[in-house]
Amino acid sequence: MGSADQSQILSKLTQLLTRGCSPHAQIKMEHFFDFFLLTLGLSLGIVVIYIIAFCYLIVNVPDGPISDHCDLPRQGPPLLRPDSLLGSPGVEAEKVSRMNNMSDDELLSRAVLVRGMEFSGGGSAVPKVAFAFLTSSDVHLYPIWERFFSDHRALYSIYWHAHPSYRDSMPVDSVFYGTRIPSQKVQWGTSSMMDAERRLLANALLDPTNQRFVLLSESCIPLFDSMTVYGYLMNTNLSFQPSFDDPAWTARGRYNPKMAPTINVTEWRKGSQWFELNRDLANLVVSDRKYYRIFQEHCQPPCYVDEHYIPTLLNILRPASNFNRTVTWVDWSKDGPHPGKFGWDDMTDEFLNNIRFGSNCSYNGNVTSRCFLFGRKFLPSALEQLLRILPVLIGLDP
Repeated sequence: MGSADQSQILSKLTQLLTRGCSPHAQIKMEHFFDFFLLTLGLSLGIVVIYIIAFCYLIVNVPDGPISDHCDLPRQGPPLLRPDSLLGSPGVEAEKVSRMNNMSDDELLSRAVLVRGMEFSGGGSAVPKVAFAFLTSSDVHLYPIWERFFSDHRALYSIYWHAHPSYRDSMPVDSVFYGTRIPSQKVQWGTSSMMDAERRLLANALLDPTNQRFVLLSESCIPLFDSMTVYGYLMNTNLSFQPSFDDPAWTARGRYNPKMAPTINVTEWRKGSQWFELNRDLANLVVSDRKYYRIFQEHCQPPCYVDEHYIPTLLNILRPASNFNRTVTWVDWSKDGPHPGKFGWDDMTDEFLNNIRFGSNCSYNGNVTSRCFLFGRKFLPSALEQLLRILPVLIGLDP
């Protein structure tokens, strides 16, 4: 309908409404219609502006408090849209996490906003296990991991946090090539260790297909093939994080009364640094600010944040969420602040099989001898023997 047609209709409507009225009344009625149309146009314009602003906010969600134990920064980067990652599941998210120049606060904020995918079996994306390697330099035993990942690369994501001054020399065809995340200096025994772990988790959470999260060091090895590990982790809803109360000075003795009343001594727990978490718990660790601030301020050596923070956090907020044990074997049979180390002379079939099947534990309500999926601390000198023995034991391709 053209403007001329609209004018004719408006004129006829005015004539009908003003028929029988005085000329003075007709002029008033015409002014009334002009005012009415002006008001209607302004109102529609305001509504359109609000709709556009609302749509913008949906895409650019401001970073505010997530829960009563989270107080994230008010400003941050826009939400990563999971649907933009599905063309090649996880690939774009991994590129973003590797190349970002965000501060830790911005990274943690963005990671919390990325929701995990629901997997019903109908889509092309598959749930993945995120392997987070926390190292001082390179991954000493990476040839073992190359074989581990080679056949089922689509089931795993790799994130590698090394000292920022380290210049890696991984070959282009390595599974570790391009997996390093922006890092900061880590000092053993300080909260910087936990900062690095949260940084790794946050990068991994940017990929909505990552469902399980494993923290490993440069001295770790797999104890089973990749499909066995994948099935073990994916076939349970619980996580693997020891969280126990010990009255010894190396456990309860590290509690600082200044943590109360936010954290009481009865809630204090100790556990292994080398966790395995599902997405819900990984998100909890990344989003928490309430408890982490207390640890940063009041857990100083001989209190070690990496041994107490996650065990205590899960005990307070998710006490029934994990098996309360680790899947990473380590030898604490000797006294001292560090576990036993193993080199070339220790690598035998008997030694490795004892680690793989020498314990009993609970898994989904059943007792099993398959309790550990990974082992540490294995020295670089063990690599030659491991490459000879381990592939035969766990069925890795030569």
